[in-house]
Amino acid sequence: MTYQTEPAFAHGTPVKTGILLINLGTPDAPTAQAVRPYLKEFLSDPRVVEIPRAVWWLILNGIILNTRPKKSAAKYATVWLPEGSPLRVHTAKQTVLLQGFLGERTKALFVVDYTMRYGTPSIPSVLRKLKEQNCQRILIVPMYPQYAASSTGTAFDGVFRELLQMRNTPALRTIKNYHDNPGYIKSLANNINEYWMKNGRPEKLVMSFHGLPQFSLDKGDPYHCECHKTGRLLAQELGLKTGQYFLSFQSRFGKAEWLKPYTTATLKALGKQKTKRVDVVCPGFVADCLETLEEIAMEGKRDFQHAGGGEFNYIPCLNERNDWMHALTDLVMDNLQGWLIAPNATELEQGRLRALAMGAKK
Repeated sequence: MTYQTEPAFAHGTPVKTGILLINLGTPDAPTAQAVRPYLKEFLSDPRVVEIPRAVWWLILNGIILNTRPKKSAAKYATVWLPEGSPLRVHTAKQTVLLQGFLGERTKALFVVDYTMRYGTPSIPSVLRKLKEQNCQRILIVPMYPQYAASSTGTAFDGVFRELLQMRNTPALRTIKNYHDNPGYIKSLANNINEYWMKNGRPEKLVMSFHGLPQFSLDKGDPYHCECHKTGRLLAQELGLKTGQYFLSFQSRFGKAEWLKPYTTATLKALGKQKTKRVDVVCPGFVADCLETLEEIAMEGKRDFQHAGGGEFNYIPCLNERNDWMHALTDLVMDNLQGWLIAPNATELEQGRLRALAMGAKK
C-alpha cells in the first residue's frame, strides 16, 4: 500500500483541533446528470443496501440508475434554493455558526468544517484540508441524532477508510449519537412551541423519522429504539399525552418490510378520520432537505388531504436556530475535553528554535 504524502510542515506551527460535521449528501444540481453519480455512490454503499452485491449491482445499474435520476432531479428542483441544495446550505451555515459559538467559549486553536458522506465536499478532500491546517486532533460529528449503521456507521467508515491511507494519522474522536441530549430535546420542543404560539395547536402531531428496513432492528441496530426515546422525551417536554402524537417512519424504498408505522399510512389514516389539523415534525433531521421539504411538506400534505384531512403544516427542522446551535456547541465542548488547550507563544517559539538547532529546515 502506498501512503499519502503529508502536507508541508514548518516547525513551530501550532497544533489545531478540527471539528468535522458530516451529513448524508446531496447532488450538486437538480439535474439527472448530477443526481445519477450521487445516487450511484449512495446506493453502492453496502451499509445502505444490505443485499448480495451481484444481485444489487444488476438492479442498481440495470434499472435504478436508468430511471430514478430523472424523477429524483424533478423532486430536487422543487426545493432547490438560489444558493444550492437546502441540506448543503443549512449545513454550511451551521458550520460557520459553530465556529463562532466555539470561538466565544475558548481561546484554543480549532477549525470547524463540514463534509458529505456522498457527493461534495467529500470526506477525503476535507480531511486533507484539516491536515494542511495542522489539525492533529479531529472530532467527528455526524449530523444524525439517532445512530444507524446506514448513516452514522457509514460516516465513520468514510473517515476510517481515509485514515488507512495516511502516513501520519490524527488523533480521532467520534460522537455516536445524541438522541436523548437535553439541549437537543429542548431545542426541538422550543421549535415546535414557537410554531404553535404563532399558528395555534394541531389536533394531532406526527413525528416522522427516516425509515430503515425491519431487518436492521432484528439484527441489532439501535436506531428504532433511539427514535422512540427521542419521541417520548419530546412528547414529555411538550406535555403531550398518548393519542395526541404519533411516531412514524418515512422514505421507504423497495418492497421489503421497513420499520412501522409508515408515515404515509399514518397520514392517510388520519385523513380518513377527518382530522381537522395535523402538524408534522422530523426530529431525526437537524437540517431541512429533500426528505423533509418535498417528501413530507409536499407529498405528505397531498396524502393527508386527499384522504379527507383538513389543515396540514410542516414544522421546519432546527436548521440555524440559536438554541440548537448552543446545544450543538455544548455537545462538541463536552467531547473536546482535554483537547482545547490554548497555545503558549513562548513555548511555540522555543520549540521552533530547538528544532532549528537540531538541523530542522525552516
